[in-house]
This record gives sequence, structure tokens and C-alpha cells, in this order.
Amino acid sequence: MKSSVLLFFGSMFGSRLGDQLLLFVVPLVVFKTTGSVALSGLAFAAETLPRVLFFPVCGILADRFSPVTLVRISQAGRSLVCATGLLGQYFMPHVGWIVGIAAVSGLLTTQGFMAREVMLPQIFKNVAFTKVQSYAQSVDQVCIVLGPVIAAALFNLFGWEVVVVMSAALFVSADVFISIWRRVSDVTLKESKPLEGHWTQPFRTALNHLFFLPGLKRIVALTAMVNLVFGVTLATSASMVTGLYEQSEEFYALLQSVGAVATFGVLLVTGMSRLKLTQIGLISYTGLVIGAVITGFTTSYWVYLLGYSLVLGFDSMFNVYIRSARQKIIPAQDYGKTVGVIILFNNITLPISGLLVGLVTSVEYTGWLVLVLAGLITVLGLALSLSSSQVAQTEPNEA
Repeated sequence: MKSSVLLFFGSMFGSRLGDQLLLFVVPLVVFKTTGSVALSGLAFAAETLPRVLFFPVCGILADRFSPVTLVRISQAGRSLVCATGLLGQYFMPHVGWIVGIAAVSGLLTTQGFMAREVMLPQIFKNVAFTKVQSYAQSVDQVCIVLGPVIAAALFNLFGWEVVVVMSAALFVSADVFISIWRRVSDVTLKESKPLEGHWTQPFRTALNHLFFLPGLKRIVALTAMVNLVFGVTLATSASMVTGLYEQSEEFYALLQSVGAVATFGVLLVTGMSRLKLTQIGLISYTGLVIGAVITGFTTSYWVYLLGYSLVLGFDSMFNVYIRSARQKIIPAQDYGKTVGVIILFNNITLPISGLLVGLVTSVEYTGWLVLVLAGLITVLGLALSLSSSQVAQTEPNEA
């Protein structure tokens, strides 16, 4: 059992790290090539928008077809996209190739993500789901913080083409791991069900759950706002460190390394603690707002590093909260299609954050953008309130 778990999370690690390399090399390449933080933000929006819009469709597919097959298609497809993009770059060199590779790969990443979301409750059905999400979120966050470090180092040394080659290799390794896991694991996944009724029925079911299941709208609204702050922070981190603070790539790597340590620490405490779901949500939301305010106000790299680490760490904790909360609310048979629609609303603010950064005329003004967003999510959080009376509707009593 232990070896199969390692294989499963090893496959997740390879898939997620390859994706993060592509995701974060794009704004870095555009900023280094053009010197424009606005174009860097627009590139971030261009690569994230397709993957966000595709979530509802991927959720429906995850309910209808074998999730393992969908994961393997996702990983093999991304390897092929990387190879095709590199050929295009060889014959017609242009920075647009890396944006295109990341955008198309993002669609396949979405499918793999949704398939794993459907698999997790089935694979670890005898384990507390908050702990399972802590483990999964640890993998996600490690990849989020390692991706920019590795991408920046490889880009500066060899160019973005080598970053794409490494991403393709990680996708292949992830596919090998999931293939071995399926052979050695004794987990029985639920049977796929054929589509019944009109083709729009899955969308109607998902929207019905979103609007009428108690507590779900509140979770979606809070997550969308958190992702807005998180997206702006990630999209501007490279330009803030190398532009505003005039630091080298080594200091950018340090930023990501400290962020990784903070993320590990927060997730470790979350997984080992006896905190209730309500408390996890409140603590993480508050910590993220504090981190955003620090990054917005400071003119010092070292204080920015502190705020950035708080944003990364408590964003990971908040993700544990929302994933655990929605798993309690949504019926198992409709989990994929409903989560797909929910993630669309949750993550639509990521490309919006890139567009907002694109409106900033100079890197000096990004701090004010972060402060405005921090104030906005504070007001929204107070309005929606993570009070125990509201959460009690979404969290059943535990024996």
C-alpha cells in the first residue's frame, strides 16, 4: 500500500511540476524579452484562460470515463504538445511558441487535474479527507514554488527550449508512474456511467448543486477572491524582485525557496493538527490577507519575502479547507461535473489577475494593486463571514 501511494503521488508530482515549469516560464520569458510587466501579465492571462474555461467539460468527462485513462491521455498529450512546439520554434523562431505550448498544455492539465480529483476520495476513502488534501496540496505547492526556481535557472542558462524539454520528460515520467501504480494497486474505482438525458443535463445538475447546496456559493466566492490575490502575486513576483527591488535571479530563487519552506510548514501543521474545518478556513484566509498587505506596502525585498511566503503558505492551507468542505457537500456521483463548474468560477480570476497586471503601467504600481485587492477580499470575507453558524450548514457533526 505504501509503495502504491508513493507511485500515485510521484505521478502527481511529475505532472504538476512539468505544468508549473511551463506556466511560470511564460511571464518570465516575456518580461525578459520585452521588459514590459504589462505584456508579461497579458501572457499570463493568455496561458491560463483556456485551462480555466475547460474545467466544466473536463469534470463531465471525469464522471463518464476511466479517470486513469484520462490522466494518461493528459500526460501523453502534453508531451506531444511540447515536442510539436519545439519543432515549430526550430523552423520559425518566435516567443509566441512558448505561450502556445503553455496554453494548449493547460487544457490537458485541466483534464488530468479533474481526473485525479475524482480519484482521491476513492483511493483514500478510509483516511480523513483533510489529511489527504494536505498531502495532495503539499505536492501541488511544492511544484508551485519549485517551478519558478527551476524555470528561471534553466531559462537563464540555456533558454526556454530546455525548460520545455524538461517539462516533456516530467510528463513522460508521470505517465510511467501512474501506469505502474495501476498495475500494483488494489484500489477499485467506481464504474463510469453513460450519459442520460439531454447533453446539457450534466451542466444543469452542476449548476443546480452550485446554487442550492447549502454553503457552496460562499465557498466559491471566497475562493475566487483568494485566487485573484494569489494570481497577481505570482504573475508579478519575477518583475518585483528583478525590477522593483533590482535583485538578481539568485534572490528570486531564494524567494521561492523560502516560500517552499513556509508552505511545507503550514501544510505540516494543518495535516497534524486537530483543527476543525471552520478554523482551518478562518486562519488561512486571515493569514493570506495579512501576507498580501505586507507585499503591497513594503519597499524592502526582505519584507516582501515575508509577505510572499505568507501568501503561498496560507493559500495552500485555504485550498485544504475548500477541497475538504466541498467534498462534504457534493454528492459523490456528481462530484466531477460539479467541481468542474465550481473550479471554473474559482479560477476565472486567475486570467483576470493577469489582465489587471497588464493594466499596470509600471512595476512600481503593482504594490497598490495588491493592496486594493487585499482590501477587497477583506470586505468580502467579512460580508460572507466564516462564522460557525454558516459553516455548520456545510459541515456535518463528526462522531
